Amino acid sequence: MNRVIYMKKSVKTMPEKTTQPLIALYCGSRVGNKAIYLESAVELAQGLALHGFGIVYGGASIGLMGQVADAVLDNGGEVVGVIPEFMLGYEVANERLTELHIVASMHERKAMMAERASAFVALPGGLGTFEEILEIATWGQLEQHHKPMMLYNVNGFYDALIAQLDHAVAEGFLPPQHRAKLIVCHSIGEIYTAIQSLNQPEAVVV
Repeated sequence: MNRVIYMKKSVKTMPEKTTQPLIALYCGSRVGNKAIYLESAVELAQGLALHGFGIVYGGASIGLMGQVADAVLDNGGEVVGVIPEFMLGYEVANERLTELHIVASMHERKAMMAERASAFVALPGGLGTFEEILEIATWGQLEQHHKPMMLYNVNGFYDALIAQLDHAVAEGFLPPQHRAKLIVCHSIGEIYTAIQSLNQPEAVVV
C-alpha cells in the first residue's frame, strides 16, 4: 500500500519503507526536444533498479521525472518521491511510489532528498535541475557530505556548464579539488562505476 506523508513545519525522520540504497535523480519536468534524453533517462533508471538501487526524486508523474520513477518501479526498484504541497497543482504527484512525501517547501524537498540519497545524478533538465545539482555540490565543497555527485552529460547537454565550471577554476573562484568532486559521466557505465562501492548513506548536515 502506498504511503503519503504530509510535513507542514520541518523535515523529520519518519518510518521508512525502503530497503535499497537510494540514488537521487535530478531531472526535468519536461522530456526535452530529442528522443535521446528520454531514452537515456529510462535506460539509466532501469539499470539502477536491476543493480539493486532505488531512487529518490521530486515526486512528479510528468516529464523525465515521471518516466524514471515508473522505469525503476517496473524493474523492481523502490522509489521515494518528495514534492512540495504548493506544486501539486502542476507537477501531478506519482501515486505509485514506495513512499510519497508531501512537504511544505522546496528547501524541505531538497533536504529530505539529500538525507535519503547515497549519491546524486543530474540528468538533463532546466533551472530546477541546475540549481539542485549545484547546491548539493556546494554542500560537498563545504564538507556537509561526501557522497558521489555526477552530471550525466547526455548528448553533450552539460558541455556549457562544464566549461563554465572549468572557467571558474581558471579564474581562481573555484578550487580545482572541489571542481573534481562533480564527476562528469558520458555513459551509464561511468555512473555505475562511481556508485558501485556505495554502502550505507552518509549523513548530510542541513
